[in-house]
Amino acid sequence: MKEAANLSFVTYEQKGFVGVITIDRPKALNALNSEVLADLEKVIDAISADETRCVVLTGAGEKSFVAGADIGEMSGLSKAEGKAFGKKGNDIFRKIETLPVPVIAAVNGFALGGGCELSMSCDIRIASENAVFAQPEVSLGITAGFGGTQRLARIIGVGKAKELLYTTNKIKAPEALALGLVNAVYPADQLMDEAMKLAEKIARNAPIAVRATKKAINDGLQVDMDKAIEIEEELFGSCFESQDQRNAMTAFVEKRKPDPFENK
Repeated sequence: MKEAANLSFVTYEQKGFVGVITIDRPKALNALNSEVLADLEKVIDAISADETRCVVLTGAGEKSFVAGADIGEMSGLSKAEGKAFGKKGNDIFRKIETLPVPVIAAVNGFALGGGCELSMSCDIRIASENAVFAQPEVSLGITAGFGGTQRLARIIGVGKAKELLYTTNKIKAPEALALGLVNAVYPADQLMDEAMKLAEKIARNAPIAVRATKKAINDGLQVDMDKAIEIEEELFGSCFESQDQRNAMTAFVEKRKPDPFENK
């Protein structure tokens, strides 16, 4: 998407090779209802690896990244409707998780329930000093339904994940950093600048190699080590004979900086 795309509740802006997605429902603390999820899916589906080398995902306003799924919408759902709503969120979050290019969550304020789950579907999370994370679902009579029971344990470990999921305890940015839930914490007014710096640094590297690295990590984590190494070998080999690989290695041998990578 070369031009900014504006839907009802999600905006997309292209800044060089970095795409910026903003959940834009600040009056509801960017809560995820069906319309927000549909808008988010449209934006994700339209991202092209030819134009975009990294994505930053954030929430509008200073108070909230995403305060969770919309409880008003969920309150009257039947069992079948609840399962369908969970599948809708999970399908979209998996699209983010498996998007070929890296996605950075810039978590500004509340990341509760579906918001915490959305952040965990991203490759890297950085947070503002006022960020708060929690999975409060059991206090509402439900389980986490957008991947929280699976990703949280994988990111911070089973014991701590169970504690947070069972108790609904909120954790602030410093504890999230200590647990490895986020990579860094910044003052709120610096968060997006830092997210863009990180995204631009990623975007300066060879995009074919970055995409292959993301796929190697994601796919390798799902299988045993012997199979994971085979996945890595295949993706390692796939990078050779590209213009970018020839450019970078030739420059290294000649002790000079490579030309800008062309994604070819």
